[in-house]
Amino acid sequence: MSWRHVHELSPEAFVRLVQQAIADLPPPYAKLMDTIAVVVEDEPSREVLDALDLDSEDDLLGLYQGQSLTGDSFFTAGGAQPARISIYRGPILRQCESPEEVVQEVYDTVVHELGHHVGLDDDEMPY
Repeated sequence: MSWRHVHELSPEAFVRLVQQAIADLPPPYAKLMDTIAVVVEDEPSREVLDALDLDSEDDLLGLYQGQSLTGDSFFTAGGAQPARISIYRGPILRQCESPEEVVQEVYDTVVHELGHHVGLDDDEMPY
């Protein structure tokens, strides 16, 4: 990496890390990402934190919003928003102490949020 301190990581470089994390997923999981909008945001909004009953933005590294694959059915109402994963740059950078940690945390966060898409709860996650 061309940056020495995690706080030097530009928003554009962080987006590239998220894109690389998705590209590094095993093929069956990477294929699932084709139907999910992935966005990078600097911080979670106050509304999101309040809805999740979190006090600090540092408590949320990513967020899955949408119907999980296990919850999809023929009877699901139409017009629902597409699945969406938000990855939060600020909390990840503040939590990590090295470029290597940032790369790993971005990957772990993408995998964690993808886990919600396939119907896993937090306590069932590999990370």
